[in-house]
Amino acid sequence: MAGTGLRDLKKARTRRLIAETAARLFAERGYERVTVSEVARAAEVAEQTLYNYFPTKEHLVTDREQQIQDQLGDLIRARPAGTSPAAAVRGFVLETVAAIRDMPAELARGNLGYLAAISPAVHRLALEMSDRQATALAAAIAETSGVAPEVARLQGIALAGVFQILISESGRRTRDGESPADIADALYPQVDGLLAELDRWLR
Repeated sequence: MAGTGLRDLKKARTRRLIAETAARLFAERGYERVTVSEVARAAEVAEQTLYNYFPTKEHLVTDREQQIQDQLGDLIRARPAGTSPAAAVRGFVLETVAAIRDMPAELARGNLGYLAAISPAVHRLALEMSDRQATALAAAIAETSGVAPEVARLQGIALAGVFQILISESGRRTRDGESPADIADALYPQVDGLLAELDRWLR
């Protein structure tokens, strides 16, 4: 068991190293100008090792997508009776906003929001990711409420829209030269207000 825990820790560290290396290179040179081979060399891992963690270059900028989807879905499915989906995910979403404050400034221009603000290719990836997130959220809502499928879909789109606004606003503010701390301070009350409005609607 101890060996399994150590292997999992090592895998997590390797994944984080690759993701941070990619973010640094994207920040320095832009998404289009960086190849997967260059990320692997800079991270000092084999290219196949990189692909084991990130099957495509696109995954290097959307690497937390599945983790976030799973977390949101679990929160919605486990919410107490009478709790709206927006209220169920509020704590997690606000923690995500607050975590922007701790982002190293040198990596801020390598994150999804900033890259989507300056790269049409990454902007498309962000929109596709938002659509997948909306579908996953709608499924969780449909499973745990009596609303019609099309209403669950609409609610999923609305919740995914909060993340879409978060990504686009953080990217715009990074492009305009704001620090991660300033961005977190500005976005926290905005996102909190959006979730409060959705809570009133979804209840």
